[in-house]
Amino acid sequence: MGQATRTTKLLLDLDKRNQGGANTAKRAALDATVEILNAARAFYIDFFLAHAEKLAERVSYYSEKQLEMRTRAISAHELLTWAEGCTVATREHPHPWEGWNFTEVFPDMPFVYRRSAIKDAIGKVRSYLSHRANWNKSGKHKGEPGRPGATDHPTLYQGTCTLHLESADVKSRFVQLKVYDGKEWSWVNYPVQCNRYFEQRHHDEAWEHKSPILIVRPHEVALHFPQTKEVEAKKVKESKLDPALVTVAVDLNVKNLAVITVRQRERIIETVFVTDHGLDAHRYQHLKRIAKKQWQSGKPIKGEHSNQELWRHIDHLNEDAAHKVARSIANVCTRYPGCVLLFERLRKIKAKGGSKSRRLNRKRANHLRGKINQFAREKAFATCATCTVEVNPHGTSQYCSRCGAKGERFSYRGGTRLIAKWGKLFFCPSCRYEANADFNASANVHHSFFHELHWQPRIMRSG
Repeated sequence: MGQATRTTKLLLDLDKRNQGGANTAKRAALDATVEILNAARAFYIDFFLAHAEKLAERVSYYSEKQLEMRTRAISAHELLTWAEGCTVATREHPHPWEGWNFTEVFPDMPFVYRRSAIKDAIGKVRSYLSHRANWNKSGKHKGEPGRPGATDHPTLYQGTCTLHLESADVKSRFVQLKVYDGKEWSWVNYPVQCNRYFEQRHHDEAWEHKSPILIVRPHEVALHFPQTKEVEAKKVKESKLDPALVTVAVDLNVKNLAVITVRQRERIIETVFVTDHGLDAHRYQHLKRIAKKQWQSGKPIKGEHSNQELWRHIDHLNEDAAHKVARSIANVCTRYPGCVLLFERLRKIKAKGGSKSRRLNRKRANHLRGKINQFAREKAFATCATCTVEVNPHGTSQYCSRCGAKGERFSYRGGTRLIAKWGKLFFCPSCRYEANADFNASANVHHSFFHELHWQPRIMRSG
């Protein structure tokens, strides 16, 4: 049993007013709302840091299972109630603690937003105290955890956000938000860019909806709707005992973004090549432009970001490609229920040699591999309850997938056979096997998972 998560995004329409979008005052109200919520979060972060001993408090309770009194850490809900009693003026507590009067600093703030800020502050401070305690135990002098920051995307709990998407006219659909305009809190209607894709995901009964998150960026504003679903998946150790187990191995590369092979009963039964369609070359041209502009402008000023539009475009290219490749992998897994998805355990890959733009391109290609791995895991688990395993990548590109002997990679250039590490083809001098190098590596991922040929399990030596 596991939990699959996904996020559905609904963009607010902030185009020009005569084009159906929101006016500038509505956009300014969103910025002011985020700013005041960050200030409220900072207030409670300081409050909890000043009373850190309360977060470490133990509470006694009676265990129905063990039939005895036990102790546990104080819960976030109990901390929220305590914090409100100390900082908010109410009939029961008309006089908050001196120096911590939240009602005076933030008058008329809706209680839903206040509790959202308190919950965020509790999570941030607890995480900070835990990291600091671990750092103190380690005895290190460097790497001291910094104080938690107050900046975060606000969560819109019930009572601060209402959707009106039932109208047949797309222009009449809007979302109603409780925002702060700099003077008071009020309800404001924002037009949205709604589409069939959002409606399909939002009305899917198989997924449980969580409170939306308001994402305010310089160029766009959106509501992110987190969704969760309980998934029943078989454990990999149990699946491995099945002789008819289907494994889906993925070899991630630069030109062939993913080479997917499906194996059952020691036979490859399906192969799918997913190419980059010129993405690597296109990204490289943009990075050359960035490197040239940085060289022309000289040493950058600290805190200043250059070529923001180009960097944003490159990020969008990588994000889009990662989602498309991950969807292709998930579609293959869907055709084989109960299969196991395999990736190589790739971690530190450093780009070396070449020009600055070439090194940047290699870094971006490595980032893309990580995104494909992450997105494919999530999509495959949510779609068909497929578990993912990372296997030992040693020698997957160097050894023959047929006999296990060490081979060589080569390519043809101008009709001549050229042996090189970057070769597109693989040749085994032992069994004379010749195949696409990426296909051979993908087939070896299966061998690594089953501990076959070169990938035998290590013998543990005693003493």
